[in-house]
Amino acid sequence: MVSAATALGFLVIITINTVITAVVIRFFRLRLSTKWGAVVYSLLLVPLVYVATTLLLSGAVGFGGTGLQDRNTALILIWVLPFTLGLSIDLFWMPPPEEIDLPKESREQQQSR
Repeated sequence: MVSAATALGFLVIITINTVITAVVIRFFRLRLSTKWGAVVYSLLLVPLVYVATTLLLSGAVGFGGTGLQDRNTALILIWVLPFTLGLSIDLFWMPPPEEIDLPKESREQQQSR
């Protein structure tokens, strides 16, 4: 049975990974001019960030402990769930990048590309 501290540790890791995913995907959608560029960078770089945060939070800090013995369940909880939550936050609850007003200097840089 999983202890309360282990469950709370997993919730902390899930929350941090979800926030990281939402911010990184939003950043790529705003800064990159092509839609595929944002998709490719998100699919390649978010898992790399997950490796760092998971190693830091579950290893050095000790969140999550040894609560789950099944590796597949742990990967789904720590990687798949936060990625889908972060993606849905960016796609469904944030305004599209086309509706965001950028500062004048940034707008000129985007148009020159």
